[in-house]
Amino acid sequence: MPSPTTIRELRCFRARSTLSQPIADATHVIPAIEFVVGEVELANGVVGQSYLLAFHYSPQALRGVLRDLAAFARGRDATATQAFIRDWNRETEYFGQEGLQRWALGLANVAMWDAHARTLDAPIWRLLGGDARAIPVYGSGGWLSYSDAELLDEVRGYVKRGFTAVKLKVGAPEPGRDLARMRRVREAVGPQVRIMIDANQGLRVPDALALARAGRDLGIDWFEEPIDHRDFDGYATLRAGAGVALAMGEREYDLVPLRELVARNALDLWQPDLLRLGSVEAWRESAAYAAAHSIPVLPHYYRDYDVPLLCTVSHPHGAESFDWIDALIDTPLRIEGGHAWPREGPGWGFRFVASALTPL
Repeated sequence: MPSPTTIRELRCFRARSTLSQPIADATHVIPAIEFVVGEVELANGVVGQSYLLAFHYSPQALRGVLRDLAAFARGRDATATQAFIRDWNRETEYFGQEGLQRWALGLANVAMWDAHARTLDAPIWRLLGGDARAIPVYGSGGWLSYSDAELLDEVRGYVKRGFTAVKLKVGAPEPGRDLARMRRVREAVGPQVRIMIDANQGLRVPDALALARAGRDLGIDWFEEPIDHRDFDGYATLRAGAGVALAMGEREYDLVPLRELVARNALDLWQPDLLRLGSVEAWRESAAYAAAHSIPVLPHYYRDYDVPLLCTVSHPHGAESFDWIDALIDTPLRIEGGHAWPREGPGWGFRFVASALTPL
């Protein structure tokens, strides 16, 4: 006889943002904003959901690993997340635990936590011992594919909505374009709004150093992924001479890079990606390690999960904000005055509307 929290089925769907348009940063051209949505149904009838930002990458490989995951998940206890992580890592070790295997684990884990909390009729942040509080958020985007008019329209829109910080992409191939865009954004948002820049690993150390130093006069607050995420010594060089805070972490599947950067005194802000790390547990472990070394936590992308998780940690620096899923879900996140509040509903507090989902 299965327990009420036994997983009966894991289903997956596709969804596309209503804001979908081609975008580009320093290293990628992205034709559309697309997601995979996971759904865990328990024996008690409770359904938990999750999503990952899939874009257009490796759709057939993703379908394959999710089919394997669905078969693996059936009959397991949704509340036994640690055992699920351990056994999935053992199952996937032969072909490698990082990459798609870890993304799949993250999709299942986030949905399992949603189902568990819904069974208990509690929000995730309360289940994890947190307290509801306002979390700073910043308006993200600023894609290199934008015209200057599109860029300024976006950042002005964020400011009009009460955001006090915005981020734009850098790493343009044309000489001088990055600095020109940074100057235009500063003129558009005024001196009180913080500006951050993100190179998506697209620069070399000398170029990143020069851009960071030029950005100091514009009051650039921090510089995200200026160089290859594995160039730990390069990050140490930049932190010693750039004069702006360094942020990274979104590409990481474990804590090894964080430990390497901490050992070199080469990082100011840690940016864990919940789906790449593969679980709520790994996200929280990384946040605890960062906090132990006085490094604030500034997660990558998943604000609808990150805001409640940040309510459970000691150094929540803020969350990244995109509006990409708002039209696809029943309860958009409350954002006012540059802050977001965790939802009060059970689980993660929101669901994707059925009409937005197509079976994968």
